[in-house]
Amino acid sequence: MQTTIRVSGLEKSYGTLNVIKKIDITVAGGEVYGLLGANGAGKSTTIECILGTRKADRGEISILGMNPQKERKKLFEQVGVQFQEANYPDKIKVNELCEETACLYKSPADYDGLLKQFGLAEKKSSPVSELSGGQKQRLFIVLALIPNPRVVFLDELTTGLDTKARRSVWKSLQELKGKGLTVFLTSHFMDEVEELCDRIGILKDGEFVFCGTVAEAVEKSPYDRLEDAYLWFTGEEKDENE
Repeated sequence: MQTTIRVSGLEKSYGTLNVIKKIDITVAGGEVYGLLGANGAGKSTTIECILGTRKADRGEISILGMNPQKERKKLFEQVGVQFQEANYPDKIKVNELCEETACLYKSPADYDGLLKQFGLAEKKSSPVSELSGGQKQRLFIVLALIPNPRVVFLDELTTGLDTKARRSVWKSLQELKGKGLTVFLTSHFMDEVEELCDRIGILKDGEFVFCGTVAEAVEKSPYDRLEDAYLWFTGEEKDENE
């Protein structure tokens, strides 16, 4: 299977603080990869370095065989990104924001279809500022998919969504994965990770303490549930018991 994302020897420091320490990641085409870790473990910095929005100190990075800093324009024709925090003009409407986003790409996806798929068709003419937190989250996923990408990066995918909406988003992503989309996500929800991820990497203090499948993570821990295994790998289990 073709490698879509390759990261080798990634390092990033701020002054004397080593935020990322020699990280290696390989993600195959059509795979869902989950980057896990507590807040401050280095997840956001890792994603920013992979996307080229932050310059790594050391390491080699390629997405779809391209360097994210040197071949930025060509690469981002094929990559979608959803961030948790996003700022848009105050009165802009949902359909206007979708249209503006679609105009940036040569072969965008049908955003009307995406809005329907993610339960936002009735909000097309609503100002983005009037959407609920969960609706905004779903809109940000739609915006990440408008480029018709081969790879999509999703940060805290279903934060703020109720159970029904979360399951609907999972189903949509699984359908897109079935069509060959590669997904790189971060999540604090272990049921989401179990449902979606083919492989995971667990970060602790900027280093991987585990890489492999969900089943392997459970197998290598003293527990039989991913949530407990995750807490054991990250050391958060001790904090809970103190």
